[in-house]
Amino acid sequence: MNFDLSPDQQQLQARVREFAQAEVAPVAEKLDRECLFPTELFQKLGALGVTAIPFKEEHGGMGLGVFDAVLALEEVARADQSLAVSAMVSMATGLTLQRFGSKALIDQWLPEIVTGQKICAIAGTEPNAGSDTAGFKTRARRVGNDRWSINGEKAFITNAGTDISLFTLLLTVSSPPEAAKKDFTLFLVPNDAKGYTRGEKYGKLGWHSSDTRPLHFDDCEVAGDNVVGEPHKGRWVLHKGYQAARLFLAACSLGLAQACLDHAVKYAQERQAFGGPIGRLQLVQEMVAEIALLVDTARLVTYRAAWGVDQGRDDLKALSMAKYHATEAGTKCADLAIQVHGGWGYMDDCPVSRYYRDNRICTIGDGSSQIQKLLIARECGLDVSFT
Repeated sequence: MNFDLSPDQQQLQARVREFAQAEVAPVAEKLDRECLFPTELFQKLGALGVTAIPFKEEHGGMGLGVFDAVLALEEVARADQSLAVSAMVSMATGLTLQRFGSKALIDQWLPEIVTGQKICAIAGTEPNAGSDTAGFKTRARRVGNDRWSINGEKAFITNAGTDISLFTLLLTVSSPPEAAKKDFTLFLVPNDAKGYTRGEKYGKLGWHSSDTRPLHFDDCEVAGDNVVGEPHKGRWVLHKGYQAARLFLAACSLGLAQACLDHAVKYAQERQAFGGPIGRLQLVQEMVAEIALLVDTARLVTYRAAWGVDQGRDDLKALSMAKYHATEAGTKCADLAIQVHGGWGYMDDCPVSRYYRDNRICTIGDGSSQIQKLLIARECGLDVSFT
């Protein structure tokens, strides 16, 4: 087993790290305080090539693997998880379109996503249904000559309402209301589609500079050509898209966990108490050591899962383990880093307090930790069917 990165991967990692520490980290606190999506900074990320990493060269991408994308997202999240999440949602959505969309849809809508000049969203969650997709109520019905009319509401959707938002991939119920079992269809809905509106931004605990809001569809008409994948097979397509998002979210938590270690070590070396730096105190050392172990184990499971995807392995257990462990580790690392920082760690202007707020959603979004444990148990051979 070789755990070393290739020279090209080391160069990619170093390039993104240099950019993130020079241009993202210094403004992260300001972006968090102002709660504004940083359009120019996001587009700089695109110009650097981050958003193009996992896409095919024929679509303007770099033609690299998911593992390379994970390396880059980790470094961005090390500086600001909120920006990394905006990038990873757009990348995961774009990958879903690249994999399942028609050539016409890909040619029209994907290039600006790949370059990072535009951003996109994927909408599954509803006010009363998240992981329970069977509870979705947003419905599409056929009207006229190969058109669909959509009515309903989505909740907690990232990237849909920025000034560079281009489209949303929307999962709808497409079977008749009287059907015994629901079928689902995934649509590409342009931001300027008639009947599609974005609600006001949510006030959130964290991820203040990412765009998160409800979406409303009132007799929103889209063409039949805007179906991504096959009609009535959209649930499976969305789940495949969420698998990429879960892995990318694991990378975002991993980067944040590494930032927690960076700050905890630095503070422990500099903070003077009881006649010297607090880093010489064994209980502080214990907390730093625990953070370091959590970072390393999160990196191992996340890298392994990403490597497996690039090898063509459909390993749901590895993906769920990465998402579960890395996101839980991120929150534990932030909690411990606050403890190392003491009273200052509780202040808004201390980076680790932002890390704690930001990472808290990571154990909920894209399939909660509890759902991930159910998936792991199922992949181990246990019956986890609901009654």
